Amino acid sequence: MSNLAFIGLGVMGFPMAGHLAEAGHSVTVYNRSYDKTKKWSSLYEGKVAKTPADAAEGADFVLCCVGNDNDLREVTIGANGAFSNISKGSIFIDHTTVSALVTKELFNIANEMGFDFIDAPISGGQAGAENGMLSIMCGGDQQAFDRAKPILEIYSKICKRIGESGAGQQTKMCNQIAIAGLVQGLSEALHFAEKAGLDGRTVVEVISEGAAGSWQMENRFETMLDDYFNHGFAVDWMRKDLKICLEASDQIGASLPVTALVNDFYKDVQKMGGGRWDTSSLIVRLRNLEK
Repeated sequence: MSNLAFIGLGVMGFPMAGHLAEAGHSVTVYNRSYDKTKKWSSLYEGKVAKTPADAAEGADFVLCCVGNDNDLREVTIGANGAFSNISKGSIFIDHTTVSALVTKELFNIANEMGFDFIDAPISGGQAGAENGMLSIMCGGDQQAFDRAKPILEIYSKICKRIGESGAGQQTKMCNQIAIAGLVQGLSEALHFAEKAGLDGRTVVEVISEGAAGSWQMENRFETMLDDYFNHGFAVDWMRKDLKICLEASDQIGASLPVTALVNDFYKDVQKMGGGRWDTSSLIVRLRNLEK
């Protein structure tokens, strides 16, 4: 069993840290909102830290799942950041979806300070975190990944090293690029069915068994038809992720015309007051174009 620190108890981090505690590891948690840490400690065995630096003290692995580049910098190299108190030879594992630039920046700082840094963004949503069935895509040194993998496997269905530092974040960008196009396509198909007077459930029952089938179709079509958009991963966060994708595409010379278009569609959803709706809410925009 290892001494672990977990920084960030949002909808993903809360259950992930819980899985680690249930597996028998010694877990210390930190979250900016004390209410979250209080609730977590009422459900799981573990300690509560007042700062990221306190959480990192004596930890073999420090895991992190926060909001964006600035949040990650704050809890790592900011005042009372984890990097100020992390032990040499330990491993920092970042589950946040951030830019590859900040990942490489922190990777280099970690190397200079004598510990390892792995970028390990996640996919699978709130349900995947709660059920311990996340997909984890990792970048960093092979030896560090080999040491970290048994920890990561506690809440994942697949955990794979893609390449050097930043490769995990770039793979997460591929994930979000694919999702954006899939959700828009599904929204248009369901919207077309509605306008044609077809029963959407019957349509999906048939087409899901053919080449059109996807995870998004299987898991989201019913709630999209029912106008229910409370599945955890918000439009605000998707726009943050797609911004990272589009900025990276400019840097490497990739063409992402559909991603750029869907990003604008999500902007429209935000203007409709849907920033906290989940990403399947793209269909609402289509329904409202006629109004």
